Amino acid sequence: MASAPNGILYVGATSDIVRRIYEHRNGLVPGFTKKYGVKLLVYFERYEDIQTAIQREHNIKHWSRTWKVRLILRDNPEWKDLYDTIIQ
Repeated sequence: MASAPNGILYVGATSDIVRRIYEHRNGLVPGFTKKYGVKLLVYFERYEDIQTAIQREHNIKHWSRTWKVRLILRDNPEWKDLYDTIIQ
């Protein structure tokens, strides 16, 4: 997630992405995302099991910002909010 194109980034894992993004977008989750206005879903990956997702989250969190931005740009060069693509 991001606060804006090239803005503050947040990486997380969840078993219910629609619910979790809704919570972030509406400021229902206290903490980092609420404090910094991180509301745009700019990149996501789906996994069959939560353990694999948690491991991937852990790995990405340790990447440099440059690597994270490259990952976003590869699939979403315009930094569009992808939330509507997951609720359909």
